[in-house]
Amino acid sequence: MTILTTAPGPATGSAPATQVTPQGAAWLASASAHPRSTLAVWEGRPDAPAVLPCGTAFDVVNVPVVLGRRMLDLLWERGPGSGPAAVHRGRMLLFASPGTAQRLPALLAWEEWGPTAPAPAPLCHGHGDAVTVPPLEPGRGPSRWLVAPDTRLPWLPGPDCLLWAFLHAARGLAPVSIFGSADSDANVYDVSKRR
Repeated sequence: MTILTTAPGPATGSAPATQVTPQGAAWLASASAHPRSTLAVWEGRPDAPAVLPCGTAFDVVNVPVVLGRRMLDLLWERGPGSGPAAVHRGRMLLFASPGTAQRLPALLAWEEWGPTAPAPAPLCHGHGDAVTVPPLEPGRGPSRWLVAPDTRLPWLPGPDCLLWAFLHAARGLAPVSIFGSADSDANVYDVSKRR
């Protein structure tokens, strides 16, 4: 059983970071096979995105941006907060604890999340995958940090936390019927079988 701990956020009076700090850059670089080289490249070009492997320092849960924004809002308003999160080319990248990419699809299958669900299942990037992360410095382009890494060991949500946020956000996106719900005491007749 995973125990959720509260990350710094609105409940503790601090807002999530929107710029990558040197400690956050060191954490991101720790995912690569050559962290010092990665940091050296970023020192020369802090406005360039980078491709980093998943599975050791972090996994990434990748969802459409509207759904991801709802997840992020839920995590900060009613949950424990989030780890780093970024927007890249119309998708939300939610950084998660290693192992989440393997476990989250199994949890969604247990929830019977399938083709008739109100939102597509998230793409999960783990061991053997790589993702493009936004530049360290904010700028123009298809990538930016919404919650930037700001410490050497950021708190990362696990599969249970992201499952909760995904299910609540996705079900909130379900189409609403214009007919409302049926009254439980109403007499309902099947008129399709009339003669």
